[in-house]
Amino acid sequence: MKQEQFIAAHETQWQRLEAWLERRSPKRQSVSDKASPTEFAALYRQTCQHLALARNRLYSPHLINRLNRIVLESHQIMYSERRNLFKAMARYVLADFPARVRQKWRLVLLSALLFYVPFVGMITAIQVNPDMVYTVMNGATLRKLEYMYNPENRETVGRDWDRQADTDLMMFGYYVKNNTGIGFRTFASGLMFGLGTIFVVLFNGFYLGAAAGHLTQIGYNETFWGFVAGHSALELNAIVLSAAAGLQLGFALLAPGRRTRLRALREEAREALKLMYGAAGMFILAAMVEAFWSPLSWVPTNVKYGAGLAMWVFVLMYFLLGGRRRAAG
Repeated sequence: MKQEQFIAAHETQWQRLEAWLERRSPKRQSVSDKASPTEFAALYRQTCQHLALARNRLYSPHLINRLNRIVLESHQIMYSERRNLFKAMARYVLADFPARVRQKWRLVLLSALLFYVPFVGMITAIQVNPDMVYTVMNGATLRKLEYMYNPENRETVGRDWDRQADTDLMMFGYYVKNNTGIGFRTFASGLMFGLGTIFVVLFNGFYLGAAAGHLTQIGYNETFWGFVAGHSALELNAIVLSAAAGLQLGFALLAPGRRTRLRALREEAREALKLMYGAAGMFILAAMVEAFWSPLSWVPTNVKYGAGLAMWVFVLMYFLLGGRRRAAG
């Protein structure tokens, strides 16, 4: 293809890319507001190909220099966008998320009470009256639960011998789906004026408390508590935060103030998602621990207890102290 034909075929794309580069403000490290990120990336890749073709076909230095300039400036934007994304993610994890939890402490406290009071209460009640477990679970569920955590059915050697890496990955995927499913149901049910979230979080508190209480009462302490110790701080508190986000939706519908209910819901949903992003991350981290650490039978139970306690301390300190120095600065 002759150079004139090559230019005629692609000039519109280059001009579009050049126009975006010219409109780019020096104070903003991003594409113009009118730029579509998907289209920008596509044109950038195409122009890279055009530059390679121009060099290979020995087109004029003027054309090659022009395409090279476009590619370099576009690359800087792409790199800057990627770098800013990583910075934003780090800022959210290190500062914004824990600060958001503290800002919504009333909803978080209410959610914690709705979850942990039934959870601890059911564990305690079953130690006094073992038949209390049947108010939450049926016999078939209990038999399955007992089989899973029966010390005689547990692995007698480490995971590295009996479990394959693909098994761990499969379980990781299962736990992610299960955990995030619980969180999403807890959050989304807040659309029922908050009543759905209250029901879901209460049910989870009673149900998990019944399971923990029953296994404790029949003496399966090491197999159960040793397994859940590592990921409990992440998973249980992620449920609490999902409930807080769901209650935020519910209160928006119950008390919209001077806003319409639809407007209040939209505004509060955007704020609630700032909690849910972090809760989702906690669910994923909990799934990682549950899949790759919790099943290790060769690790002493006391070590797992210690790791679990350390995780609880870390999570609490993270939410109490995370981002305070940045806010103060």
